[in-house]
Amino acid sequence: MKNITYTAAGLSSAKIILGTVLLVGLAACGNNATERAATGGLGGALVAGPAGAVVGGTVGAATAN
Repeated sequence: MKNITYTAAGLSSAKIILGTVLLVGLAACGNNATERAATGGLGGALVAGPAGAVVGGTVGAATAN
């Protein structure tokens, strides 16, 4: 069995990928732009703090029909 070691960069990349997937998934929740911006902002805040909330809200609003 091969030992797998994780570097700090590898863990950061995994968090970024996971955060992006969660952000897009949460940003798609809601029936209108306001709901999608709110859920996207919440998801972004959970993943990346205040800056993530801004990005999540923007992505959520942009995905509205």
